[in-house]
Amino acid sequence: MTLPRGFVVRLNRHARVHDDGRSILGGAPTRMIYLTEAAAGMLVDRTVRVTSAGTAALADRLLELGMADPLVEELPPFAGAGEMRGEGAGGGAGQEALLSYVIPVRDRPLALDRLLASIRAAQPWSGGDIGTAGEDAHSAGAGHAEIIVVDDCSDDPQAIADVAWEHDARLVRLPANLGPGGARNAGLAVVATPFVAFADSDVVVDAQTVPILLKHFADPKVAMAAPRIVGLADVRQTNWIGRYEDARSSLDLGSDPATVRPRSPVSWASTAFAVARVDALREGEGFDAGMRVGEDVDLVWRLVDRGWRVRYEPAARAGHEHRVSFGDWISRKAIYGTAAQPLAERHPHDIAPAVLAPWSVGVVAALLAQRRWSVPVALAISLVTAGRIAWKLRRNRHPLRLGVWLTANGVGGALGQAMSLMLRHWWPIAAIAAVFSRRARRAVAVAAVADVALRYRQNEAKLDPVRFGVARRLDDLAYGAGVWFSAIRGRSIAALKPDLRRHR
Repeated sequence: MTLPRGFVVRLNRHARVHDDGRSILGGAPTRMIYLTEAAAGMLVDRTVRVTSAGTAALADRLLELGMADPLVEELPPFAGAGEMRGEGAGGGAGQEALLSYVIPVRDRPLALDRLLASIRAAQPWSGGDIGTAGEDAHSAGAGHAEIIVVDDCSDDPQAIADVAWEHDARLVRLPANLGPGGARNAGLAVVATPFVAFADSDVVVDAQTVPILLKHFADPKVAMAAPRIVGLADVRQTNWIGRYEDARSSLDLGSDPATVRPRSPVSWASTAFAVARVDALREGEGFDAGMRVGEDVDLVWRLVDRGWRVRYEPAARAGHEHRVSFGDWISRKAIYGTAAQPLAERHPHDIAPAVLAPWSVGVVAALLAQRRWSVPVALAISLVTAGRIAWKLRRNRHPLRLGVWLTANGVGGALGQAMSLMLRHWWPIAAIAAVFSRRARRAVAVAAVADVALRYRQNEAKLDPVRFGVARRLDDLAYGAGVWFSAIRGRSIAALKPDLRRHR
């Protein structure tokens, strides 16, 4: 499977070109690659356009290493509709159908009505009349993708049925509550199109969300693409929790496109909204129905383990109704944390809360000791590391400069992960240590202030620093409590152990 002619990729902002285009530093994990003269000539203004087998191979390699991302604004609309012909769900042979929506829901009829209205309003791009979708739906209009609503054993099933009927959606009723993963699998089982869009009932899409995500499937290795999840414009989100969520939602993965995979800057993607290849999901038996939380993380990691790519595309957006009442918000953060142990059982190599090189552990340990010798020892370790890296990069024109730069970035990354451990995953240990140790109290205080300052500056929250800081600490405390609860319940500390290896 190769990238098609006309596909365009561009080096991301983390990739650095050296030696007049003959070497590139970047990716996840960070590495240096060296280009032949011919390959260097294919890279123009940090961009590779697929025009031959050679450019396709280079673009594919850069995507695989996480050094480049598809340039979606220069890719044509996805042309798969004309190439993938089949029956609409319940429709006649020969009808064109590209995509179906699967929406798991339990009660929440008003939110479901809002979502279905947004989907119908965004349908002009879709090709083909789906036709009648069985006894549970009536005829869909021309140009409308099929919508499958999976009622996950609602307390008021008639309210869900009324909304589904009003919007020409097919209704699948479950006799018992299966949770989001099981409900999505039930919907996936009746999908008759090559692509499926999963949408939770508390999201809203616009006319560009699906078309942008579909562009990624011109890459035959892409199994799933997910948009940026942003907060809905809602008067209820004007309180301080809502403003914090707008800036630091757990579902918002940032403004940079990325390849999604474990141990990378974007290590998971939410299926609150996502588009996927049906064959890729069915090949892997869909979602793990035994997981009530974290099932989307598990799905992404299993797809990656099987050689598929998963893309995060912030140019496409889906609005999400964030939780803004304190009780709902704090409990949801804790519930997210409880996914840690089930994920550790299924993906023991990918769940580590921190991945640190041995030399960086030495630097962090020296600084945490807060002794007179701490800074000199940390500096000595860093200088030795910079020298070792420079030796490995001796093919480059300025290996020592690169070695120092990489070491400095490594120290910054290690300190950031150490702060996260103290404030989020290991906060119970840090709290106990702070009771008995002045140095521990000082380390936790510095970490807390530095973390808030960095995050506040990065996100430009429409919230004052004090309330942002309080929300940030409550966020970490709740998530960490969930991680510890799952670890105790599972009688394992696998989800709490950092990984001291460089690579998987």
